[in-house]
Formats: sequence, C-alpha cells, structure tokens
Amino acid sequence: MQALELKTKEKVKIRRVYMDYAATTPVALEVLEEMLPYFSERFGNASSIHSFGREARHALEDAREKIAKGINADASEVFFTSGGTESDNLAIKGVALASKKQGKRHIITSKIEHHAVLSPCESLEALGFDITYLPVDEYGLVRPEDLEAAIREDTCLVSIMHANNEIGTIEPIAELAAIAAEHGVLFHTDAVQSVGKIEVDVRKLGVDFLSISSHKIYGPKGIGALYVRKDAFKKIEPIIHGGGHERGLRSGTENVAAAVGFGKAVELAVSELDAERERLTRLRDMLIRGVLEIEDARLNGHPTERLPNNANFCFARIDGEALVLRLDALGIAASTASACSSHDPERREISHVILAIGVPPELARGSLRLTLGRYTTEDDVKYVLEVLPDVITDLRRISAL
Repeated sequence: MQALELKTKEKVKIRRVYMDYAATTPVALEVLEEMLPYFSERFGNASSIHSFGREARHALEDAREKIAKGINADASEVFFTSGGTESDNLAIKGVALASKKQGKRHIITSKIEHHAVLSPCESLEALGFDITYLPVDEYGLVRPEDLEAAIREDTCLVSIMHANNEIGTIEPIAELAAIAAEHGVLFHTDAVQSVGKIEVDVRKLGVDFLSISSHKIYGPKGIGALYVRKDAFKKIEPIIHGGGHERGLRSGTENVAAAVGFGKAVELAVSELDAERERLTRLRDMLIRGVLEIEDARLNGHPTERLPNNANFCFARIDGEALVLRLDALGIAASTASACSSHDPERREISHVILAIGVPPELARGSLRLTLGRYTTEDDVKYVLEVLPDVITDLRRISAL
C-alpha cells in the first residue's frame, strides 16, 4: 500500500473506495452469469421465427416479465430502450408528437430534472412548445400547489423525477400524479435513481410513464425501459422508426443479452430491497454525521425524504472539482454532480440542482456527491471520514475562494 502525507495525520494507507454509485454500478456477478450464454450459443435474433430466434424471444419476454414484476406493472406495459436517456426522450417527445395534433403544446417539468429531461424539453421549445419549469423548495421538493397552478387547458404532459440524482430528494410523485390526472394530463417520472433503492410501484404512484435504467442497479450499460400504462399507449408516438419492434413503439433489434441482464438485476434488487435499504441508510447517516462535523459543511437535499444511498454536501471556500480530484488521488471515487454533465464545461461549473434549492453560487461551487451501493462497507465510510477533513483543510489553505 502507498502512504500519503496529510496535514494533521502522519500517514494514511490509501485504499480504493467507490462512492459514485449514482453515476453507474458494476455488473453483479449473478447478472453477468445470466447474460453470458446470449453472447454465444443463444445468439438468435428475437424477431426470427426459427428455434434460435424463438429461444431469444423467450429470454427477452422472461426479462420483460421480471422488470414488470419489479415495478408492479403488466409485461405488456414494459418497452425496452437503450437506457434512461432514451426512455425520457421517448416519453416526452413521444407524447408531444401525439398531443400537438390536438393543439396541446404545453409541458410542465421542474428546474432540478436530469438533463435527459431538460434537454428534450428545450428542443421542444425550439419547435413551438411552451415549457413551464417549476421551482423547488430548499430541500428540492416540488410543491403540489405550484403544479396545480401551472396546469393549463393545453397542458399535455407533466414530467417530474421520482428521486433526484444529485441531492437524493424523493418527490411526492403519487400526489403530483393525482393532480395531473384530475386535469386529464399525462404524467411521466424519471425513476432511474429510485428503482432498486426504494419501492417503485407504478400503480401506487399513479403515473402514465416511468423511466428505468439497467446500469444503475448492477445491470449492463446500454439498456433501459419505459413503462407505458395500457390506457396511455395510444397517446404516445415513436421517435425511432424502423422494423416496428417493441410493438411499434421502439424500433431496433432487441439487445437480448442486455435485456436478460437487466431482468436479473431488477429481480435481485427487489429481492434485496428491504435489507439493502436498511444497511445503506445506516451507512449514509454515519457518513452524513461525520461530514457535518467539518467546519462550514452543509447537507443538500431533504434530511429524511431522500434516497438511502445519497449524501450531498457543499463546503464553503472549496472548488468541488479540485476536491473530487484530490479525493481520487486518495483512492476515493466521488463526484460534484451528474456524471452525464461532467464532460460539458458549462454544466460542470455549477450544478443547476444546487442553485435551484437556493444555495449561493460561491457555496454551490464546493459541492460533493457521495453515493453508496451494494459493495460499500463501514470501513469505506470510515476511510472517507478519516481523510476528508484534512483534504478540506488543505484545499482551503491554498484556495483563492
């Protein structure tokens, strides 16, 4: 093991600690084992009618059943996509395409959505749609009364995420969806971060569309799903055209191996949900308590209505990117915001989510997201709490902020 000099401790042994599970997760061994045959001996195209194709089709539909069961949906309501981003785009643009024929060109979302929701909304604005971006309170919660006031006669869709990918706040989706339903407005939620961490029941939530991603729950990258309530199927149009796969809603040869892995990942996540939620909550709270002992540290997001694996902070007089790089040198993988915006200099500078909850820009620059997962241990948390105070102290000593 290497040793690194720190200001207040003589030496600390560097260990590798992954605390960026909100960005992606490793593929679980059980998932990988389930997938492997579909790269070789069971390689058929699920649309082919011969035995190779039928074998692939059976596996695809079995995976669809597992995913549907995991969110309390019917298998016919689950449509495979390439991931959460495509699912969000399909829900938003697909409903917009179908609704403009009826003269409905108004969509409601929130200011703290993932860019997979905000960007398609922005693209629709350029096509003449009117988008309302709802504010949130200091914890990142959308206020039901704000949604009620924003709905208009020409509103076709409301899209509010189930749990925020940066600050972990869990939104009152059932209440929000009920308001939309009262006005005859369709409701979509991005549940990419919540599936596998908290209960996700599409019937209880009352949503019309729900997005899921495999690689957030120890499945492979490159596959996701969109739940489409049966009664809403005729109210959405495809945005990818071709051979009419996925009942015509999403053309493209199905990725059978990835779907099989996705199905297994959902199955595992649901079976382990209660025990893992309890374990992660304990570790998360231990982490939060320790970090908040650091001078001028602030917790972002709701103190209790938050994902069990999410801890998001701001540190005064700190640059978040410098902090992430310094932690990386100590073996700790963390982030400042969404991994999907880290390649964009403009988005990377300050999180739109942190700004939306009222954090001043100078403090928002010092954000740090630590997200835990299946392989996080108590020793991992202790290691972060051991080295983080000295890193903060050292960065403040040299910081121009």
